[in-house]
Amino acid sequence: MGIRKKNNKNPPVLSHEFVIQNHADIVSCVAMVFLLGLMFEITSKVAVLFITVQYNVTIPANGGPEETAVNYFHYGLKDVATVFFYMLVAIIMHAIIQEYVLDKINRKMHFSKTKHSKFNESGQLSAFYLFSCLWGASILVSENLLSNPVSLWDGYPHTLMPFQLKFYYICQLGYWLHAIPELYFQKAKKEDIPRQLVYISLYMVHITGAYILNLNRLGLVLLVLHYFVELLFHVSRLIYFSNEDRQTGFTVWAVLFVLGRLLTLSLSVLTVGFGLAGAEKQGLNPAEGSFNVLFVRVTVLAAICTAQAFMMWKFINFQLRRWREHAQTQTLKKKSSSSKSKSKKGQPYSEFDLCI
Repeated sequence: MGIRKKNNKNPPVLSHEFVIQNHADIVSCVAMVFLLGLMFEITSKVAVLFITVQYNVTIPANGGPEETAVNYFHYGLKDVATVFFYMLVAIIMHAIIQEYVLDKINRKMHFSKTKHSKFNESGQLSAFYLFSCLWGASILVSENLLSNPVSLWDGYPHTLMPFQLKFYYICQLGYWLHAIPELYFQKAKKEDIPRQLVYISLYMVHITGAYILNLNRLGLVLLVLHYFVELLFHVSRLIYFSNEDRQTGFTVWAVLFVLGRLLTLSLSVLTVGFGLAGAEKQGLNPAEGSFNVLFVRVTVLAAICTAQAFMMWKFINFQLRRWREHAQTQTLKKKSSSSKSKSKKGQPYSEFDLCI
């Protein structure tokens, strides 16, 4: 267990500073209330709604001489309570990683304030992306979605999900929902809040859309693909902070980022534009979980294409800014080398020194 540094001045109870310093302990107490609720018969029915995955459906399956049963799940309003509980779990895990891993590294590396916040962001996201990629990939393998791409649209609507798939979506929604209060807990800068709210909203809209429209298989494939590319970027940024000469990871990430956007668009058009358009079951029937109509398909493709275009626009601006900074650095190096010869003639300061 790490030892926390005690401040000489304790903030007033329930003040902003008190909540920020002790938010992990407060959230842990709230989560413990739900867990303790399982112990009593009066409260267990309510506590179960928050902790366990709801809407269980048991389907008999003939796998041999003896009949076996397979458990599947569908979604409903009770999932909101479950997402809320795992949002609390995400806040607790965020605090644990921050205090016992990232803060210790920050104290050793002595980062500046700007690098400190970016290092924390990349550290948190790297842990989440790595966990989500491994978990999502295991589901893809167990459900044979990679070996049989036709299953992305065949048999739509996919209203019944195995436990791992539904729990994966619950955890994803809980994590990105927790990112909103974390802006307050981590004292995010005002200029950074709009940027972070944009990408949090994009994740929430697309994950919720895939979940509600029963496009959970396509959503899982696209999430794993996107998370893998993002994992490479944030790991590369962590390596860059430790040694600024190591920038090879950004080059690999740039190539995979473009390929990832193309593959995302290809899979989306193939599944939604062609697969669902030619499916046997057409029509809008929310009771049966079917949303296979032209308007919904066009809306889904428009949302995906808009998100990919937005990310490509940000990517191009990022690359152009890096190239400009690199060009400026090379120019300053040339001026600094030429200024050394001029300084021998009596010039006390070079243009490079004045710029600094």
